[in-house]
Amino acid sequence: MELQVLRSFQAVAEGTTVTEAAAEARITQPALSRALNRLEEEVGAELFQRVGRVLQLTPAGRVFKEYADAVLDSYDRGLRAVAEVVDPDAGIVSLAFLHTLGTWLVPRLVTGFRESSPQVQFELHQNDEISLAQHLLDSTADLIITGKDPAHPLITWRRLLVEPLWLAVPARHRMAQRHRIRLAEVAEEPFIVLKPGYGLRSVTETLCRQAGFSPLVGFEGEEVETLRGLVAAGLGVSLIPASSGTTAPEANPDLPIRYLKVTDVPATRDIGIAWLASRTLPPAPRRFMDHALQATAASRTSTAAGS
Repeated sequence: MELQVLRSFQAVAEGTTVTEAAAEARITQPALSRALNRLEEEVGAELFQRVGRVLQLTPAGRVFKEYADAVLDSYDRGLRAVAEVVDPDAGIVSLAFLHTLGTWLVPRLVTGFRESSPQVQFELHQNDEISLAQHLLDSTADLIITGKDPAHPLITWRRLLVEPLWLAVPARHRMAQRHRIRLAEVAEEPFIVLKPGYGLRSVTETLCRQAGFSPLVGFEGEEVETLRGLVAAGLGVSLIPASSGTTAPEANPDLPIRYLKVTDVPATRDIGIAWLASRTLPPAPRRFMDHALQATAASRTSTAAGS
């Protein structure tokens, strides 16, 4: 069994046509079809069934694909590890992170890291809280930067910083001229929130419960900038992080919003970095993790001193 045949099997199993997979492997379509037939003979079961003009995995094919994926992933990680031993200044960091961190924290960390490791390349993925943990479990990311400890026995998590959250209200809101507010004071107002599965959604629900109420959901979005826009339109209020990681959100003349400090509950969220506990990180991801912890150490220290 050749690795290239496994890669072609994987590609066809994920929706690539045999013709396209053959082109990627630089062989003819009949040659790839024969190779896949030999693979089925070696496995001892049909791996594909034709449904119309499309090949779909059989039950045996679905089982075999799990192991084929693991073999290819292990082989690719082995190649990476050897390459980084040969050239320790190079390498690849596969990093997945929360959508809300793509505007400030991740660019800041990547830029700082590349100053000392300019040859390292990055594979970046954005996702919600639940999907981030899956990136680690599926070995599609070396590291994740997430809003809370995944609390999974296979994942190790370290806090990077504590990010303040602010109550965003429309500029014409009855509380807009204030600087501070108790979250309980807006218990009857609609909340503009992210969809379930996003870390900021669960933090919002937890803080509202601590304030003595369940939030009345007025809209569920997928981007924090959408939340800001709908708050500016007067459709509700929202708990929002600072867009640049500063202690207070920056004013935007295009968005008539006021940000109020919440005083009756601890309006913050943890931001941390995590990796698969059972896996030894390659040199480049390990160096990036150390850089992320060191770069945010001052923030962690100042937060601890102020608490």
